[in-house]
Amino acid sequence: MDLNLKVESFTQDRRDWLGSAHGTDAPVSITLDVSKFTAGTHYPDGYIKSGIFLGKITATGLYGPYDDAASDGRQTAVGVHFTAQDTNARRVTSTKVVGSMLVHCFIREAKLPAAIDAAGKADVAGRIIFV
Repeated sequence: MDLNLKVESFTQDRRDWLGSAHGTDAPVSITLDVSKFTAGTHYPDGYIKSGIFLGKITATGLYGPYDDAASDGRQTAVGVHFTAQDTNARRVTSTKVVGSMLVHCFIREAKLPAAIDAAGKADVAGRIIFV
């Protein structure tokens, strides 16, 4: 039995990028490919931030950050990451983490943690509304 003191930290997920609660009752369960995210941009504190637009990697079926310049499937935005995910759970760095994605919602574009370009907006037009 290990009785040593263990320290665990938690973060508060910022969701001020949501324009309303519309669509948040039906997130899609997904698996994120952590290797496609940039530590300093997408998870500077060890958590992949919510509000990052995602693309589906064709070869694996996993999801990574939307990137219009990519050629692996992530060049098409398919939804927005809904809940911050720990990339270093229990001090073990993961290459894949389970996440959730919104495919229909209202977004406050100015509050997003990473910008979305016109091509990405066109990909989700009609499903995700920018306010």
